[in-house]
Amino acid sequence: MIIYEKLWQTMKKTGISQYQLIKKYGFSTGQLDRLRKNGNINTYTLNELCKILDCRLEDIAEYIEE
Repeated sequence: MIIYEKLWQTMKKTGISQYQLIKKYGFSTGQLDRLRKNGNINTYTLNELCKILDCRLEDIAEYIEE
């Protein structure tokens, strides 16, 4: 299972809020809700998050065995 707990920590470190993701970068509230619930996210969204946050994939997502 892929979880996105590290995303929220990385956002806090970089000073980018969920509000900014929605208003400035065009993220939908549905995308953020899926991230909060560790739902399915496409690779385009992950790529955009890495660009916005200037981070690596492992800074926002983590695989853990169920």
